[in-house]
Amino acid sequence: MKKDAVKLFQKHPVRSAWDEEREKWWFSVLDVVAILTEQADYTKTRNYWKWLKGKLTDEGSQLVSNTNQLKMVAADGKKYNTDVMDTEQILRLVQSIPSKKAEPFRVWLASVGSAFIDEAADPELAINRAVANYRRLGYSESWINQRLKTIEARKALTDEWDKSGVKQGKDYAELTDLMYKTWAGMNTREYKQFKGLKKESLRDNMTNTELVLNMLAEVAATDISVEARPASKSESATIAKSGAEVAGNARKDLEARTGTKVISPQNARKLGQRELEG
Repeated sequence: MKKDAVKLFQKHPVRSAWDEEREKWWFSVLDVVAILTEQADYTKTRNYWKWLKGKLTDEGSQLVSNTNQLKMVAADGKKYNTDVMDTEQILRLVQSIPSKKAEPFRVWLASVGSAFIDEAADPELAINRAVANYRRLGYSESWINQRLKTIEARKALTDEWDKSGVKQGKDYAELTDLMYKTWAGMNTREYKQFKGLKKESLRDNMTNTELVLNMLAEVAATDISVEARPASKSESATIAKSGAEVAGNARKDLEARTGTKVISPQNARKLGQRELEG
């Protein structure tokens, strides 16, 4: 499902669409080109983009071949197929167009790139940044400590997946989806929708109890995997489900004893407010 929206850059509208399946934004290329070239005339903007596509193709760039199309509302109120790019592609496009308006994008891209380079060399920097962000959002120290433990548990599980041939990306996502569905009763997309999330991290929006149960599922799956030594994705999937069942049973038992549902619609904003009010 894709939801249309309009983003503003310095008061200039950029037609956008949120892709729930891929969890990413798509942006109208023509709108971005119009802003960067400071061209209000649609025909001239379209001609510039046509010229730039040819230039990039001649240079061997894959940017044009990877461009997608979505139906977006035009000035006449009707929907037409429109060239769109995701965030990463738009940032690469910005670098291809000489424009004084591109500088804010370049500065941002450079700062983000620098942060990733620094954190790759010293992972502790990433941890410290995460802790600072959690504190800024108003999380308690106990929640922050619990969240850091879940990161360790997740790493141990993915190490096991790697050993059995599970691939990062789609395979990871499928097994994670299976585990959420098993212990929480909702797949990843349903869980995020329940909390009112889009691209945000689901784990960063869990309550303490949700974090603990999710970590139990991953620790249990890791322990079972260490003993079973799976040799394929399908075997790892069976183990992932078994580990999640441990957490699922714990969730049901806790709900029966408290009379309260464990899965909460609260997200980071509401959790932070609750911590600050407390």
